Parts: sequence; C-alpha cells; structure tokens
Amino acid sequence: MNILFDEEQLRKLIANLKILTGLPANILDPEGRDINLFRGHPPFCRAVNDLPEGHERCVACDQCKIRHYTAEQGFQFYRCHLGICEAIMPLYDKKNPLAYLAVGCYLDDTPVEEQWEHTRALLDWWPDGPDALRDAFFQFRQYSQVEIHAYTETLEALSAYIQLKGMIRATEQTDLQKLALYLEEHYMEKLSLASISKEMHIGRTKLCILAKELSGGHTLSYLIAQRRIQAAQRLLVQTSLPISAIAEEVGISDYNYFSKVFRSMTGTTPSAFRKQHLG
Repeated sequence: MNILFDEEQLRKLIANLKILTGLPANILDPEGRDINLFRGHPPFCRAVNDLPEGHERCVACDQCKIRHYTAEQGFQFYRCHLGICEAIMPLYDKKNPLAYLAVGCYLDDTPVEEQWEHTRALLDWWPDGPDALRDAFFQFRQYSQVEIHAYTETLEALSAYIQLKGMIRATEQTDLQKLALYLEEHYMEKLSLASISKEMHIGRTKLCILAKELSGGHTLSYLIAQRRIQAAQRLLVQTSLPISAIAEEVGISDYNYFSKVFRSMTGTTPSAFRKQHLG
C-alpha cells in the first residue's frame, strides 16, 4: 500500500488549527515518521531536534507510540521521552491506519515546577546539562483536561473531513516500491535472494530484474549492501557507537568485511568518514 498525502491542504489545515488553538498538531506516516508538514515547534522541542541525538530520540519515541497505540478509538494520551504531554490517533482507511494525527507538545494543569523536575530527570544526556533547557521548557503552554478533550474531540470530527476530501489516501504499491520498502525495513537482518523472494512472494528472476532497475543496473546483493552502508554513514555521524557496533547494527557481523564494503562504496574507510564529517 502506498500512501499519498495532499501536503498543501494538510499543511494549511494544521496551520489554521495552530492559529485558532495555539496547540500544534502534526501528521505521522504509518511507521510513525513525521511527514514534515509543521515547522512551528516550541523552542524546547526545536532545541532537542536540532541535536542529532535528540532528533533520534524523538523519532524513536514517535515510532514507539505508534506501536503501542491501544485505545479502542480516538486519541491516546501520553508523555513523550522527555515528559511532555502529547496525544495520537490513527486515521483509517477501512481497517488499516493510513497515518496518525498527533497533538502536542503541551503541559497539563499540574504544577509546572513538578513537570519540569520530571523532565529534568530525563535530560541527563543533554550536553550542556538539563538546566540549559529550563527557560525553553517554561515556554510550553498549559492546558486543562477540559480544554484538551474539547480540542481532541474537535480533531476527531475533523478526521472525517480529512477522509472526505481525500487528503490522505492509499494506492497500490508497485513491485519496485515494495522491494524498496522491504529493504528499508529489513536491511539490518540476514538477507538473501531466496529469503526475500519467499517473504515478498516474488519469483527470484523477477526480483533480480527489480533490483537492477532499482539500483541502476546492479545486483540485489549490491542493493542490500548499499542500503546498509547508507545507514552506517548516518550512524557514524550521528552517534558515538564504535565502528564494530555500527557494523552489527546494519547487519554485517564481520568487521573486516564491513570495512571492505564501506570503502568500495564510499572510497574511504569508516573511521576516515567519521573524522571527515565530524571535523
């Protein structure tokens, strides 16, 4: 299934909601990834996302809340990885969620100092120390339970309008798109032509043809390695993980083989790549 978003209409809708209520809303795809419609994040969230480690934590938090959505209907309320109040609700096409409508970030009506102390305890990883973010935290708006439930009930009604206007709709994926998505989700696993063919229900000959089309003439093995090295490049720059751990993380257990593949695809070693991009 391929999800199409009418980004112009959704962006306008979300901007209008922010003007009317002061409370940000956003759209996440079925895997919990932000589709980047909204730019008006509060100063605290903006500061956290500007740091690569903070951004990774926020992305992981979004994906986690998608996996753990358990409400029978409507919004599920929770606090994010830094203790900020948020809520999320799936937007369905029949029985399948096409996307998720997210609400936040805000503080509830409990004492702000208590909420700050909770968040402060979760910021032990912040480079400049938790108190560097204190002023930004106190810029969050507080909302009562009555206000939040009124807002989310309005959004639940608005979700029907989004569906009626076709702002989010599903189309059938091509085999090429299915292969690209499969590799995106499984590149870190042990993969082979046989295993992918079985999992995707696509014949091996056709799979090889698709791989060549997707990679510009290369093999499926090359395509898998390319995806792994792309992930490794990101981890080398955005994390302090040892190179051997990064190799394991992207699905290559042999460190020497990982270094060889990395060099063949990038023209440099993993350590030199990290040094070059971190200055």
